[in-house]
Amino acid sequence: MPAPRRSRPSSAARAAAAFIAVFLGTLAPLAHAATFLVFAAASLKESLDEVAGAFRAATGDEARVAYGASSALARQVEAGAPAQVFISADLGWIAYVEARHRTAAPRVNLLANELVLIAPSKSAPRLRIAPGFDLAAALHGGRLAVADPRAVPAGKYARAALESLGAWKAVENRLAPVADVRAALALVARGEAPLGIVYRTDALAEPRVRVVGTFPDSSHPPIVYGMVLLQGATPAARAFARFATSEPARAIWARHGFREP
Repeated sequence: MPAPRRSRPSSAARAAAAFIAVFLGTLAPLAHAATFLVFAAASLKESLDEVAGAFRAATGDEARVAYGASSALARQVEAGAPAQVFISADLGWIAYVEARHRTAAPRVNLLANELVLIAPSKSAPRLRIAPGFDLAAALHGGRLAVADPRAVPAGKYARAALESLGAWKAVENRLAPVADVRAALALVARGEAPLGIVYRTDALAEPRVRVVGTFPDSSHPPIVYGMVLLQGATPAARAFARFATSEPARAIWARHGFREP
C-alpha cells in the first residue's frame, strides 16, 4: 500500500518558522554581549550617551559611562578602578595615567572645544572678551561659576584665559569653584551665579543659559580631549574606541558642537 503523501506546510507555517529562526539568531549575539566601563569628562554627557547608544545598536555590546571631572577620574584609574576606556577633557590627565603605567595603547586626540562665558538666558548683554575687559564689574556683586581651577580642565583653561587677558586678579576672590564643568553650568542655569565659564558644547546643551562671550583660542592652551585604552581593555572596549573615531560617531560629535582636534 503506498505511503500517504505528506502535506506541504502552509505559507503561514513557513513564515512562522522563518520568524522563529531569525528570532533565535538574534539571541546568540545578545547572549554574549559584552559590558565595559568608560570614564569620561562630564562635558561629554549628551554626545557620548548618543555615541554609546549607536555602538550598542551596531554591536550589541554596552559601554557603561561614568562621568566626572577628568582629574577625579584619572585618580580613580590610578587607584585601580575597573574602567577600560578613559576620555579626558585635557591631555594632561591622559599623561598622568600614562605615567602610572595604566594604559594599554597610545592615546588618540579625539575632539576639540571652545571656552565661553555664559549667563542666564534672560539676562546680561553680550560682552566683548578682549585684553583688559572688566569681568569683575559684569558680575554685579555676584560670583563667577567655574570648575575648580586647581585641577579640573575647564577651570584650568578658564584661569589661563583670564590671566592672559588680565582679568584674573580682579575675580580670583569672586569665584564659585565647583567639582566639574557641568556643576558650573548648573549654577548659572539656576540663576545662582550671574556668569560662568564653560565649554561651548555645555552651553549648547542647556537652554537656560546663553553665550555672552567667547574666549580667543590664543588666550588658553588648546582644548583637546584625549582618549586612551586602559589596562585590561577587552575586545569590546577596543572596538568602542575605534567606533568613537568613526564617521558615524564624528557626525554625532559635530552635531553636539565639538570640533576636530
